[in-house]
Amino acid sequence: MSTGTWKSNRLVKYVGTGLGIATILFIAISFIATKIVYDKQFPRYDRPDENTTAHLRYSDIATDYPRIPVSFESGGNVLRGHIYGSDNTRGLLVIAHGLGGGADSYLPQIKHFVDSGLRVFAYDSTGSYDSGGKTTKGFPQAVVDLHAALTFIAGQPNLSELPLLLFGHSWGGYAVVNVLNYPHDVKGVVSVSGVNTAIDMIMEQGEALMGGFIHTQFPFLWLYQRLLFGNIASFDAVSAIHATGVPVLVIHGTADEMVAYDGSALIAHRDEISNPLVRYVTVDTAGRNGHNNLFRTDEAITYIDEVNALYRTIYDNYDGQIPYGIKKDFYDNVDRMLLQELEPSLMQTIDGFIDDALRR
Repeated sequence: MSTGTWKSNRLVKYVGTGLGIATILFIAISFIATKIVYDKQFPRYDRPDENTTAHLRYSDIATDYPRIPVSFESGGNVLRGHIYGSDNTRGLLVIAHGLGGGADSYLPQIKHFVDSGLRVFAYDSTGSYDSGGKTTKGFPQAVVDLHAALTFIAGQPNLSELPLLLFGHSWGGYAVVNVLNYPHDVKGVVSVSGVNTAIDMIMEQGEALMGGFIHTQFPFLWLYQRLLFGNIASFDAVSAIHATGVPVLVIHGTADEMVAYDGSALIAHRDEISNPLVRYVTVDTAGRNGHNNLFRTDEAITYIDEVNALYRTIYDNYDGQIPYGIKKDFYDNVDRMLLQELEPSLMQTIDGFIDDALRR
């Protein structure tokens, strides 16, 4: 072998070794980074101070809407919730909340459904508000928790005898359709601002943060989520809706800033769904076609703008350091009922869907 050939082979060997080491380092660093970034997106969400937020509080409606506490286990954590309208027998509606909130975030909807004659079962998911869990763990956790809630309900004679309906928004909107992968006897599902699969949502949010680089991390994100949740991580709503033939109402806003209407949203897959019992509602009215504002009336949105403007003035006056007492006084004067007023036509659409589902 000539000296030139020997040096050339040696160089190839060094390059190959270097590439191998670089590949191993890339995989190791990517997996560690994936875990750190993924876990950071799913922290624990404790109940906010109700004296310094504008949400409807249970104390505002407690006299007219008594509730019974319930608890059940999910993945080693105790989840806590309540039953409203315990004398109602029209059906049992289970509410799955969005990420970052809890069951009480949907008190306006709970009031509405109780008034319509439904019994309502609403709970805080893992890592949320009054439930156990150091974190919310991941997107598929919403399905794990809802499955646990429905399993608990099936073992309660006073609940399991009622026709079962599901309502979910955002994280919950994803859960209520994907839980159909389990054999629960569900009469109808309302999914608002939901996504088709967990990985679709993770990739969409990742691209917003990291651009196209996120696609190099797809295998690691997929694997980490699979390690956390097993087969549940691969659930997709389209397949579940096909397999069950359950009536589903899919609602989504065209300007949704969290779940892109033409991206990860379940409604973006409408052409893939052949279930004739699925209905779609596209909310395209400017000002209430986003992720959280589509339930609100125009009057509520106008009032929110006024409240925000007043709060901004106080914020600026105190250079962002508003004393607690001043902040509490401000929120004491907020009309929480008006701020959370539900858009009648949207709720009527949901009511009509539920009526049809219960008649089937």
